[in-house]
Amino acid sequence: VQLQASGGGLVQAGGSLRLSCAASGSIFSINGMGWYRQAPGKQRELVAAITSGGFTDYADSVKGRFTISRDNPRNTLYLQMNGLKPEDTAVYYCNADILSGGRWREYWGQGTQVTVSS
Repeated sequence: VQLQASGGGLVQAGGSLRLSCAASGSIFSINGMGWYRQAPGKQRELVAAITSGGFTDYADSVKGRFTISRDNPRNTLYLQMNGLKPEDTAVYYCNADILSGGRWREYWGQGTQVTVSS
C-alpha cells in the first residue's frame, strides 16, 4: 500500500492550490484520512481530517479557507486551499487508516512542499 501526494508548489499570498493523495495497492477499505503539515523547526500538525462517511474537521488556522474531500471509489483524498498565507508554507503529508491483508494500519504519503510568498 502506498500514498502518493501531489499538487504542491509555489504560489503568491491569496492564491490557491489543490493537493491530491492517491492510495494504491492491496486495499480492502479506508477509514479516516487526513492532511498534516510540518513547517521548518515546528512539529507536524493536523490540518484537516475526513471520515469515511464524509464528516470533516479543520484546524482553526485554516477554517473557511481549506476544504478537505475524498473520492472513495478512487481511494483519493483532496485538499483545496484558498486564500493562502505565508504561514501556510510547509511540507504537507497525507495520512490514512487502511485495511490491507487483514490488518488496519496507518499509512503516510511522502509529502509535498507548499510555499506561499508574500
